[in-house]
Amino acid sequence: MRIQSGIQSSRRNAETFVLLLLITAGLLGCKHKESTTQVRNLSPVVSNNGISIEIPDPAVDTFFKTEAVGTGDVTAEMSAPGKVAAAVVSSSQGKLILFDNPDLASTYSQLTQNMNNITQKKNIVAQKAAVVKQKQIEVQRYEDLAAHGAGTGKDVSDAKTDLLLAESELKMAQSEVNTEQAGIMEHEALLKSGGFNPGALSSAGPGNVYITCDIPENQISKIKAGTVCTLKFSSFPNEQFRGSIDNIADVIDNSTRMVKVRVTMNNTDNRIKAGMFAMVGFGINEGNNNTIPATSLVTVQGKNYVFVKKSGIRFERREVNTGQQLGDRVIVYSGLQAGESVAVSGVMQLKGLSFGY
Repeated sequence: MRIQSGIQSSRRNAETFVLLLLITAGLLGCKHKESTTQVRNLSPVVSNNGISIEIPDPAVDTFFKTEAVGTGDVTAEMSAPGKVAAAVVSSSQGKLILFDNPDLASTYSQLTQNMNNITQKKNIVAQKAAVVKQKQIEVQRYEDLAAHGAGTGKDVSDAKTDLLLAESELKMAQSEVNTEQAGIMEHEALLKSGGFNPGALSSAGPGNVYITCDIPENQISKIKAGTVCTLKFSSFPNEQFRGSIDNIADVIDNSTRMVKVRVTMNNTDNRIKAGMFAMVGFGINEGNNNTIPATSLVTVQGKNYVFVKKSGIRFERREVNTGQQLGDRVIVYSGLQAGESVAVSGVMQLKGLSFGY
């Protein structure tokens, strides 16, 4: 009985040992399986100073979604605050220009006076020039008479004196014309710096208003005279008006680097008054450019980057030169080709992998 009992005890011990071995093997198998799984889902591999990123994960396409670079003619909407700087209204003299700025009103008044004065003074110069010509003829005649003994030296001397007086008066009259011309140039320059073309003001008819606004210097090449624009006045919040660019100033503000743009609008019903505020909308043609979603762009130390998908698991960091953002898209001037795919989701994760944070 003792021998049988010992045998049974040994069997039980063996069975327990085998069970332990099986459990141990099972645990090792699980660990091996986990290890195999970790090998299959390798961590991202970053190389070439962060430029190249490989992500050997089956879920890469789900998490890191991409979109193709778009291309085409791009038009941006730019708006700028403006003000009705002048209104042309009917008057007993035909028309009257009402300026919002008293200094411009005074300048235009002086310019008008200069132009009237110069017309009169030029007529005087013409008269004085005719007198000089006549005195020159008289001097020649008296010199001929004296040469033939029919005249005296005193007659010649008096004729020359009269000629000198006439020439002096002509010079004075011409000097007055020059003064008026200098005044015209000065006042025209002041009007132009205020956004007005003096010639356009002179030819403007009643029923027109002029709105001036400032736009950045770097936008000048994208607008041109005659382009239609939209206007919204704070006095008429529920209405939209249409005007056209009449002139782009010749002077750029040195401190703000802004240039004045003048917009002309029909105002035959006289609802729009000088001094009213408006928001002016311009359709800016940016030309034929590539565009990308704004979500694909990251900025590091002042430089802009995107992540271009090069294969099923590889992304490439690319520096790009960008322009204006239009809605949810950004213009790209260089760094990308049309048709290339850029990451639009998971971009922050790619940024962290690429730059190490």
